[in-house]
Amino acid sequence: MTTRRELVNALAAIVGREHVLYRTEDLVVYELDGTIDRSLPHAVVFPNEAGEVREIVAVCNSLRLPVTPRGAGTGLSGGAVPTRRGVVVATARMRRILSVDAIERVAVVEPGVPNIQLSEVAAEHGLFYAPDPSSQKACTIGGNVAENAGGPHCLALGVTTNHVLGLEVVTADGSLEWLGGRVPDAAGYDLRGLFVGSEGTLGIATKIVVRLLPLPETIVTLLAIYDDIEAASETVSAVIGAGMVPAALEMIDKVTLQAAEAGLQCGYPPDAGAVLLIELDGIAEVVGAQVERAEAACRDHGATEIRKATEPAERELLWKGRKGAIGALGRIAPNYYLLDGVVPRSRLVETMRKVAEIGERYEFPVANVFHAGDGNLHPSLLFDEREPGATARVLEAGAEIMRACVDAGGALTGEHGVGFEKQRFMPWLYGEADLENMGRVRGVFGNTGDFNPCKILPEGAGCGEMAQQTGALAAAGPDAYV
Repeated sequence: MTTRRELVNALAAIVGREHVLYRTEDLVVYELDGTIDRSLPHAVVFPNEAGEVREIVAVCNSLRLPVTPRGAGTGLSGGAVPTRRGVVVATARMRRILSVDAIERVAVVEPGVPNIQLSEVAAEHGLFYAPDPSSQKACTIGGNVAENAGGPHCLALGVTTNHVLGLEVVTADGSLEWLGGRVPDAAGYDLRGLFVGSEGTLGIATKIVVRLLPLPETIVTLLAIYDDIEAASETVSAVIGAGMVPAALEMIDKVTLQAAEAGLQCGYPPDAGAVLLIELDGIAEVVGAQVERAEAACRDHGATEIRKATEPAERELLWKGRKGAIGALGRIAPNYYLLDGVVPRSRLVETMRKVAEIGERYEFPVANVFHAGDGNLHPSLLFDEREPGATARVLEAGAEIMRACVDAGGALTGEHGVGFEKQRFMPWLYGEADLENMGRVRGVFGNTGDFNPCKILPEGAGCGEMAQQTGALAAAGPDAYV
């Protein structure tokens, strides 16, 4: 058996003692991400470059210790939770933008670069990076790669996998490899596409090559106001049916509107039943015509008012409420369980009714703010974990909502990933042969079960019983066996 002191010494020899955490009071920050589940790691290590990542993985493999990659910890499916403890490899120090090529429209970045920082630097060259999760100011490109993150503006432009050209990765067996390159559609098997969205089960990205897009000439944001969520849902299909694919098409319900307006003062109508945020961009003449068609679709389906924002400050205020909405829900309840299901646009209305019914039956308020254009729902169940039994009940309600999405012809995730939270639901969509073949892919990258274990695939015994030994470990001290 290896003592924790021996583990810490081995990691410190690679990155320096100041870049290794092992005391319980430091580790508690890394026992969870943005979801409910939690588990305390034995240690957290912060590498500075790919060579250090390789050495860390080699040490953990030699000790048969689980490895959990971690970006900013903003994930919403338990993907960065160290379910079987072990070592968390955090990429926070690897946050350099290595190059921006304005001619080729390509940037090379390290995994710890915050998403918003890449677009800010790219804007100096008249460019931007399309995937923009609501956690854009905090989340990192490496984490976005792991989860294949999306965002409000991915309706027309695609999610992370559509904007990553190449990756330098340390695989689960400790090899350093390049997948893809600097151009789209490189020859050979698309291992780049396989790695994006693998949720840290195949390896850790250490350099990422992304494509950048030119900033649009004209941007117009519409805020369409409705008395109820059904009318807003019907408008979504009408806008797409009118021959447009907006840059963004988002919905916010009454519960979320009231919380966002109270906390952020962004000009939302707090008494509305729902609003749609519709953003159109491109050449001025084309955008002008699309705005007219979008406004007509909104009016035809019951919009009581339509506001139009063209100036950057006005548009930023509208998006401030959308992107800060989840945090504002803390005004209503101390905890939330944010889900991520996908349904066909044609099933939005009935699915939203089902979500409301489940919330009422379990007696949890439900706040909805989501990517309506591609049917990516984000119901947020509001609760108080201090109430006995509340966490168990909210997980049951969440499972029913996910089942409703699948029964409507949808999927388990649109951008948050499967992680630990939804791995037990995978058999709803995939047969035994499918799941077995997914597991075989892990073996190709050297994952024998210890690299981000208990994520995506149902793992059986041991993964549903995450170790909660904080008190015992604190008493045992740094020499506790791992």
